[in-house]
Amino acid sequence: MKSVLFSLAAGLLAAPAIAQDVPKPITVSGTVALVSDYRFRGVSQSDKHMAVQGGLTATHSSGFYAGAWGSNLAGWGTFGGANMELDLLGGFKQKIGGATVDAGLTWYMYPGGASDTDFAEPYVKLSGTIGPASLLAGVAYAPKQQALGNYSNTPQSRGQKKDNLYLWGDASAGIPGTPVTLKAHLGYSKGNPGLGPNGTSVAPTGEYADWLLGVDYVLGPVVLGAAYVDTDISKREAAYLQPNFSSTKNGSSIAGSRLVLSISAAF
Repeated sequence: MKSVLFSLAAGLLAAPAIAQDVPKPITVSGTVALVSDYRFRGVSQSDKHMAVQGGLTATHSSGFYAGAWGSNLAGWGTFGGANMELDLLGGFKQKIGGATVDAGLTWYMYPGGASDTDFAEPYVKLSGTIGPASLLAGVAYAPKQQALGNYSNTPQSRGQKKDNLYLWGDASAGIPGTPVTLKAHLGYSKGNPGLGPNGTSVAPTGEYADWLLGVDYVLGPVVLGAAYVDTDISKREAAYLQPNFSSTKNGSSIAGSRLVLSISAAF
């Protein structure tokens, strides 16, 4: 009897330790960042000013996840007058062999702005590694929606709906023995020409490419970044989108080349 009681007591004492080893079904992660210019697909969303950004994501052990990400916007009258972008996202991520497949949907919102600014965009991403390089390919397709339609303040244009396609690829590789990572991005947009009903078009010239070349320096939990960002949107094309497509500081295009600096941390 004593041996039985001793075994039961030992089991009860060990139970909490065993429970602690069980992985949590849901994990929460987040990011915070300060950037010198918020560039979305090569185009400044902050009028070439600084932006504070942050996000939270909850991931279930099954692979399903949901999260939110936000940033301040420019004060130059686009996005229906909103000063903030808030993205809600959800999807499913799963490893298949040596690659990871990620499929989901992003809902872009502009709180405080006019109507017809929010839009939804499903996406699929495939990522993996080849040697020291991390690679990612993605496709995002926003089906026809009013927020992406052309709007010229005429009865004929009201309620018009357009779609948008975005293809992109990312690559990064760390330099062995250093805290430095090199990174690159190439994207292609095809959608409605113009700024949409409230400046929320994601392909303002109808079709264009964007790219990025940069470097990250890791200091513990903090990452310092520098990246050269540009598009092939010409000055002539940008001229048709004035005045909302120019900086309030000097009138230059918000899609021109730019060195973007950042400091970020993940938790």
